[in-house]
Amino acid sequence: MGKVEKIKKGFLYLGGLTTLLFLIGLLTFHPNIWQPFAVATSICLAIGIGSVQKLKGYQYTAWIIVAIVSGMIYPSAFLKIGSIDLRNKWLILFIVQIVMFGMGTQMSIKDFLGLRSKGKGVIVGILCHFSIMPIIAFSLTKIFHFPAEISAGLILIGSCSSGLASNVMVYIAKADLSLSVTLTAMSTLFAPITTPLLMKLFANTYVDIQFIDMFIEIIEIVIVPIGAAFIYDALKNQSTNVRKYIFRACGVAIVWFILITIGLWKYLNASLPSSFMQWIIVFNFICGAIIFGVGYYYVNKLLPKVNNFMPYFSMFGIVYFTTVTTAASRENLLAIGTLLLIASILHNGLGYFFGYWISRGVGLSIKSSRTVAMEVGLQNGGMALGIAGVMGKLATLGLAATIFSAWMNISGSVLANYWKKRPKGATLKHEVVGEIQT
Repeated sequence: MGKVEKIKKGFLYLGGLTTLLFLIGLLTFHPNIWQPFAVATSICLAIGIGSVQKLKGYQYTAWIIVAIVSGMIYPSAFLKIGSIDLRNKWLILFIVQIVMFGMGTQMSIKDFLGLRSKGKGVIVGILCHFSIMPIIAFSLTKIFHFPAEISAGLILIGSCSSGLASNVMVYIAKADLSLSVTLTAMSTLFAPITTPLLMKLFANTYVDIQFIDMFIEIIEIVIVPIGAAFIYDALKNQSTNVRKYIFRACGVAIVWFILITIGLWKYLNASLPSSFMQWIIVFNFICGAIIFGVGYYYVNKLLPKVNNFMPYFSMFGIVYFTTVTTAASRENLLAIGTLLLIASILHNGLGYFFGYWISRGVGLSIKSSRTVAMEVGLQNGGMALGIAGVMGKLATLGLAATIFSAWMNISGSVLANYWKKRPKGATLKHEVVGEIQT
């Protein structure tokens, strides 16, 4: 056993001790005892389960639980640091862009090549993804009668693209990974249109949805950072001619920012209507993405291992959003948290169910159907939290995404491991026979 594994196992044992102290404080009604030890227990177990082979896959979920526990017990600690408001729109925008850039570095332009060989699966997957989840979410809001903005948040998580969690779960399940990666890439590409459209259709009675505003927000928080990652990918893998065009675009972007700095922005802002200035801002973000992508390419050449750490930055960002959202919405969680958890479980589970059986019904193979089920049931919680944060409604619109994200990692891991152990065949009959035999 390596040194790191021994340290993790030590935290697991320490978690047992802190659990005992937590229970003593809880049973004796001493919040000054049980509260800190509740946080300590969650942290120790989040580190410690990394030493248990069967639980390693749940370590990220364990950190989400740490975020929820910490935010619930010490909400004031995670709303401000000195004079810095952790819910600040620009801080959230920066962090969500880091999250999405980290996600983008794990994708590639080649991911879109699956359209050639996986055409039917991609069409079925995209149609299922952007129909099943928003319709189920809308139906659940009518059943549970949540407050307006929390209902809109449930529809928001149902209207987002799929995230990298689905790719991980499909890999564990030994389903069709290439189809999963292509579906994630395509659903992300469609998100600026589909997400605001679905929100306008299903959530406009709960909150005021401005299609163009949300379209621009999704470009800024999703497409721009992922585009920066694709620029890095192109510089690394594409031809010399492609790299020349990127370097020229980078030069134009630098010149643009110099002009903006020396007075062009002030002139444009005074001369153009605010609606047009929105698109100038989007252009600024695109220029920034080009420069950042080129800069990251050179950083990666100097420090080749930096790319291995990008997924951890993304995970940190999700944990940050979860902590701040939990802290900001503590009262809402205490009031409706259990019902919202039930709604999230139903939303997620029905996504798996309909994603799988609709795929089987139209003739997709078992592997492809399992992939579509994962792509439908597992949503991009980071995107939903980013949109909620940029809209200034993290405590309400982001609440469903927080609970859904925590639950989907648990359910996805369980389902992936279940499918991994079941034989896969070309027909449903083979699968049923295989499950009877096991």
